[in-house]
Amino acid sequence: MNIIREKLIIGITSFACVLFLQACMQGKALRTETVTKADFQGTYTLILYGGNYSGDLETVAILDKEGDRYTFEPYAPEFNYRAIKGQTADHALPRAEQFIRGNPSYQSEILRNILDPEGNIIGYELRPFYLPFVYGMSDVLDVDYWIKGEKVLVTIRQKPFVERQDGADFRQGSKGGN
Repeated sequence: MNIIREKLIIGITSFACVLFLQACMQGKALRTETVTKADFQGTYTLILYGGNYSGDLETVAILDKEGDRYTFEPYAPEFNYRAIKGQTADHALPRAEQFIRGNPSYQSEILRNILDPEGNIIGYELRPFYLPFVYGMSDVLDVDYWIKGEKVLVTIRQKPFVERQDGADFRQGSKGGN
């Protein structure tokens, strides 16, 4: 009975956190589209989010296109990411690829463009896909972009299924496998 109560509390808490973050953003949600590397040109601020340890699932690289009116800002403490300005596409993309491949369960990656409300490309997201048998799915992240004025606020979090699974595995292990 306690496990059901814990799962219910985790689910409600996750849902409440998402609603809270959306309320804080008070902006317009942006959409992303899958692209190929051939579409990639220009100069970028490379934002490396996560990657704090080898198993860090919340690891994403964001390439903020310089010279437009928007600036990307992760909705997270500054110690969770770093921004490197003035990176050309031929330097930024390999550095981003290397960064997201740090998890031992890394399988592949996906590159998506980030579009402003008018449909213009204002940046790119490079996120890892993991071995599905490790986490129950390959794409373990929810990444959302919200435009507020001239800032693009970014929220990055594990999908609720992965969070619950990870917590259940931890609790199972802490009870000696019972």
